[in-house]
Amino acid sequence: MTKVDIFSGFLGAGKTTLIKKLIADGYNGAKLVLIENEFGQIGIDGGFLKESGIEITEMNSGCICCSLVGDFGTALQDVIDQFAPDRILIEPSGVGKLSDVVAAVKRVEGTEICGTVTVIDASKCRIYLKNFKEFYENQIKYAGTIILSRTGNISQEKLDQAIALIREINDHSQIITTPWDELSGVQILKAIEEPLTAADMAAALLEAEKHEHHHHHHHDDDDEHEEHEHHHHHDHDDDDEHEEHEHHHHHDHDNDDEHEEHEHHHHYDENGVCSCGHHHHDHDADEVFDSVGFETSKRFTKSEIENALKALDDSEKYGMILRSKGIVAGEDGTWIHFDFVPEEAEVRTGASDVTGKIVVIGSGVNKDAVKELFGI
Repeated sequence: MTKVDIFSGFLGAGKTTLIKKLIADGYNGAKLVLIENEFGQIGIDGGFLKESGIEITEMNSGCICCSLVGDFGTALQDVIDQFAPDRILIEPSGVGKLSDVVAAVKRVEGTEICGTVTVIDASKCRIYLKNFKEFYENQIKYAGTIILSRTGNISQEKLDQAIALIREINDHSQIITTPWDELSGVQILKAIEEPLTAADMAAALLEAEKHEHHHHHHHDDDDEHEEHEHHHHHDHDDDDEHEEHEHHHHHDHDNDDEHEEHEHHHHYDENGVCSCGHHHHDHDADEVFDSVGFETSKRFTKSEIENALKALDDSEKYGMILRSKGIVAGEDGTWIHFDFVPEEAEVRTGASDVTGKIVVIGSGVNKDAVKELFGI
């Protein structure tokens, strides 16, 4: 199977600039063929390009640049037969419909579409969507990954408006909001082919919580108490996060009722019987935990994140928050990574990501309040 990546985007969005970046630092020596269709049009009447003929030139990166015209399917098959590339990159016309390009590629045997990308100029999203709705909306709707260009040149408010417009059309695909010069081509390519959204992060953390939840059904109270004491004197890692939650629910509470409420959720004997006398061992994690995960292009200060994490301890306002994790852009150009368990938080600088992600897990999570807390 020959892998195919499609790079769609309206006129002037920056498709070619993105492709050059990925060729220089992303595909890393793979044998590439680039099919460009700058002036023709693919798809409205069945996938034809404007003229006929193939022109091949060598690019300085060592890949092959190929400007194809004529029947698209035939031309694509000819490229596969002649060059046997590791990967074919397709850059269709700026006013082409992405759905038509995808359909044309799928008709060619021996091809596998790995990435469907649409590049959007964040500063022009609203006006283009208004004036060129049929094409613009199609490119957004059928994209597996949406990459915003020129995000560093507009206000946060305008960026948020652009994202909101995109989400009205496509509410599930990865959106890359970080300026490209802050990301490597490898990072962008990975986001295209293996997108990790905040929802994915939430699902992974929920799975970890589920594992720990069932794990504790096999311990008696004495064993649990020993684990809590052990973790009180040592640094914590993610594998121990559920024990951390148990530990924090055993102290620093003045209200006995609140203490009992925590015990209701977290104390089980070896038979899976909760301290309240009810059996919970057959419950799925979804019955015990709630989660909210969201992407954000907003830039934060370290103190803003620290204050938000402290606020999560307010269970009446936000629910019983057991875990939070995030990677967000910092106002000073760094990236902020954070981890939270009740009454304990770690905030540090780390590597950049394609867009900011925040995940919060707990019981009875007030999702609106959490989003408001982070200014989302």
